[in-house]
Amino acid sequence: MAPKAKEASIRLMVVEDQLDHAEHHISTLRNGGIAVRPQRPQDSAELKAQLAEGHVDIVLASLDAKNLPFAEVLTAVNANGKDISVIATMGKPLDEDRLVAALVGGARAVALRDRPEHLRLVVRNEFAALENRREMRHAEAALHESERRCDQLMASSRDPIAYVADGMHIRANEAYLEMFGYEDFEEIEGLPLLDMVGDDDADRFKTLLKNMAKGEPPPDKYELRARRADGSDFDATMEFSQAKYEGEACLQIIFRQRLVDADMQAELDKLRYEDQVTGLANRRYFMEQLEPMVKAAAEGRNDQILLLIEPDHYATLMQEIGIGHSDEFLARFGAHLRETLGGKAIAARFSDHTFAVLKADSAPEASKALAASIRTAFQGFIVEAGSRSVNITVSIGGVQIGEKIASLQQVLGKASQAVNACSGVGGDRIEIFDPSARDRAEIERIAAWVARIKQALAGDGFVLHYQPIISMNGQPGETYEVLLRMRGAGGEIVPPANFLPIAEEHALLDDVDRFVVTRAIEVLAERKKAGKQTTLVVKVTPASLHEGGFEDLIAEQLKKHGVPGDRLILEIPETKVFTNLRATQDLQKAVHSLGVRLALAQFGTGLNSFQMLGHIDAAYLKIDRSFSADLAKSADSQKKMREMTAEGHQLGKQVIAEFVQDAGSMSALFSIGVDYVEGHFLAAAGPDMNYEF
Repeated sequence: MAPKAKEASIRLMVVEDQLDHAEHHISTLRNGGIAVRPQRPQDSAELKAQLAEGHVDIVLASLDAKNLPFAEVLTAVNANGKDISVIATMGKPLDEDRLVAALVGGARAVALRDRPEHLRLVVRNEFAALENRREMRHAEAALHESERRCDQLMASSRDPIAYVADGMHIRANEAYLEMFGYEDFEEIEGLPLLDMVGDDDADRFKTLLKNMAKGEPPPDKYELRARRADGSDFDATMEFSQAKYEGEACLQIIFRQRLVDADMQAELDKLRYEDQVTGLANRRYFMEQLEPMVKAAAEGRNDQILLLIEPDHYATLMQEIGIGHSDEFLARFGAHLRETLGGKAIAARFSDHTFAVLKADSAPEASKALAASIRTAFQGFIVEAGSRSVNITVSIGGVQIGEKIASLQQVLGKASQAVNACSGVGGDRIEIFDPSARDRAEIERIAAWVARIKQALAGDGFVLHYQPIISMNGQPGETYEVLLRMRGAGGEIVPPANFLPIAEEHALLDDVDRFVVTRAIEVLAERKKAGKQTTLVVKVTPASLHEGGFEDLIAEQLKKHGVPGDRLILEIPETKVFTNLRATQDLQKAVHSLGVRLALAQFGTGLNSFQMLGHIDAAYLKIDRSFSADLAKSADSQKKMREMTAEGHQLGKQVIAEFVQDAGSMSALFSIGVDYVEGHFLAAAGPDMNYEF
């Protein structure tokens, strides 16, 4: 996250013995687009003075500094009492003990001096965290101030107000006490709210309290007979809202004595919540409905949509029809919006010529459809106002209210930005901000890949490629490793890295393994008929070790196609064998009688790889490619390769070196004495077996 607009730059203190090191840090940050206002203390006095001035956000302090040791910097920052992030910087070689000691001592992070991208990432993250902490403190202070003011307003309010938790009174104002005939709050503190209800309504009200205790939302209004302290009853209307008192969740209840008949009360409510020009809900009512939806979003309920709608080119329209007819225009606009919605959503006049629509239980696709239906309804709609008829279009900006944008200010701000963006480019557009769209797009992408994998398994979407494994000793026959590829929609070849991880996540690897081994045995049969002495190495994943029946499939296919088992080698990574030892042993035991052999891939990466051979009788050891990379120039890799080859030969194993990339590596492998080599230097993988062995 980049520094926020209100902060022109990060106030940075750099503690380094050498000036050029400090300049390097500053240059690194600025080159990465991070604006900084740097300072560098020369000694302890300057350090304390600069901290005391209060112009520091982040301290970059070297663990190697001698002039101002890191521990002294931490002590000075902590003594200062301000929220300042200290980041330790260190170079190579990395000292894990010092790194951990710095974090334990109070550093918020450690940045690698020699990795510019890491330094920038750490500084960005720490500044973002610092800003979030500051905003949280400001919000908490504002909340406390708001709570104080609300308490004062409640105390002085003429409305009878009480706070109730678990059905008991925890706070009430003077108007409430006066209404019910009590002189002091102590008389009703802890008193059940049910005691304020007349006998005729007690059972009904008790059911309401039980439902609210189960999590059901309270009604906006509730009419009943209330009971005073002297036992007399009166008609009252209760208004509920969720609240907090001293940090605890509770209900705020306003009792209003009904002094007018029901029809008059309904008319008063209409005046209170209805816009007099359009007949739609007014802004006050709309905000009362929006606030609980935003709160619900903060609790994880995401399917809610807010739309702001504006007639395009409103100023020009008013010039045409005359400002005196603006109310007539807005009334017809509102009526058409109400008719379009058909009561399926809340519609309101939000401001002068901005209308708002709010709908719960609206998934993203439904929200888009709702916005599209409104836009379509106004395309070609003619508004008659005064003596003029004008054809209008609308701009629609919206927010899919969810957990990632669960603040009233953010929701309204994003919706306003969206509608302004639409009108700014000519109007007749829709723009909906959906913070979770990226997540859903990823879900949809994965679902599409799962469908493609299943289709490939069911049809001919998979294709096998083959890479030759060449004998260094002139052994007869030909050996290829089988590599799985997918055909793309346009005929392109899709590498396995694009789909195998998704197949693994969705329990499809066993199906993939079964496809590959079945097709490989079919190919072996074809090669046998062509007079070729071919051996295929097929990769096996742990999924096939555990699903069961994999060895039965191999036996069935070998018998069906008349292929000798020794033409098939099953390749399993050493690390997977270690974590699936019993299952691998069971598979080996089952296929051994068929003549099928095992190869351990990625060999040599374990703490003691040869110890594994006491449990698994692998015929081939395929040494991990990390030892082959740059083999010609690495004496250490040559030494390890030679040691593993010698030990493997002593145990009667065939050794394969993969990822051979150059002539120098081939020369080294000749002298090391491996049995087989594989790599792009010799031959790339392809759909045809045409290597001249």
